[in-house]
Amino acid sequence: MKSCVLSLRVPCWKKEASVVEQCTDVQVKIDGAVGRITLTRTNALNALSHDMALAIEKALIGWINDSSVKIILIEGDGDRAFCAGGDVNWLYNCGLDKNYAEPAQFWRDEYRLNELIASYPKPFFSFMHGLVMGGGVGISAHCSHRIVTDSSMIAMPECSIGLVPDVGGSLLLANAPGYLGEYLALTSYKMNAADAIFCSFADYFVSEAKLEDLKKALVRTGDPDIVFDFVSDAGESILSELQKDVDEHFCLDSVDEICASMLNIENESWSVKSASQIQRNSVLSAIIALNLIRKARKHHNLYQALADEYRFVSRALEHGEFLEGVRAAVIDKDRKPQWKYKTISDVPANLVSLMLSESDDGDIDKLNLETILRTAL
Repeated sequence: MKSCVLSLRVPCWKKEASVVEQCTDVQVKIDGAVGRITLTRTNALNALSHDMALAIEKALIGWINDSSVKIILIEGDGDRAFCAGGDVNWLYNCGLDKNYAEPAQFWRDEYRLNELIASYPKPFFSFMHGLVMGGGVGISAHCSHRIVTDSSMIAMPECSIGLVPDVGGSLLLANAPGYLGEYLALTSYKMNAADAIFCSFADYFVSEAKLEDLKKALVRTGDPDIVFDFVSDAGESILSELQKDVDEHFCLDSVDEICASMLNIENESWSVKSASQIQRNSVLSAIIALNLIRKARKHHNLYQALADEYRFVSRALEHGEFLEGVRAAVIDKDRKPQWKYKTISDVPANLVSLMLSESDDGDIDKLNLETILRTAL
């Protein structure tokens, strides 16, 4: 069995089983040879709540030793989104109430789920239709068989709301060709299906007309290789054509240098637009995001990526710019965040050090899959 890195805490569903049983935003069932998980919070674009994460984890652990379940399938209900991210409205309200403990526990549990998915010992299919952002990436892009389709729009837009790419996103971004990971994080670029495959966020393109037939075939046969009967060409990636230009600028050492380099080119609309997008986002988030991606490219370890990301997000509500970012993007929707730090030089060095240091409640812990099974079951 593959090793799995998980939080040392006993999963909250063990302590609060009644809460998980009452979670109506996730449908869990065994369908033929498939353990099927459907996100049904369509009124919120299937945004991932704490209860949803715990319910998914409970189902996955229960299916590990179930011989009738050959394949896991996770999908989102509705036409608009697989999962548009985490529950930022709840996080925002927690921040207003100075309730930092519950969001911290959510992130610990969510990150444990991300690692469980990445290490799952059975073929794991994710159907990444429509919007797939942030937390939605965490429960899909770590799967073994990642399906994108005509409507897929995949992004890690956290810098635009005062967070950093998390749920293991710093490692996913580090694994993209060249310096495209830095570009995706700092500009919040939305990938189409071809881009997602090129950047290693997805594996296969299946047209929307064939998605249901593929799901039915998986249910009927329990054979993951049947996916090849449905795969087609996603077309040319826009990012593959941009990579040379991206690498020229985003290889530089700092956010300031990257922006200055792009603004130094005359009559280049792409570079000016990209620099402008970076400058609209939280500069604190951009500094940390660049640091995390560069670090992940060296260690290439999902646990370490999650641990480093947790250090930032666990402090984001109290010390970061998350509340203002969500206010502008989600609450008031004026798209005009008033960031505390206007330029790189405005960001105190001790704040950067704080956001990269071990959290007050400690780092997330390593725990292999065998141990959590003995603890939780």
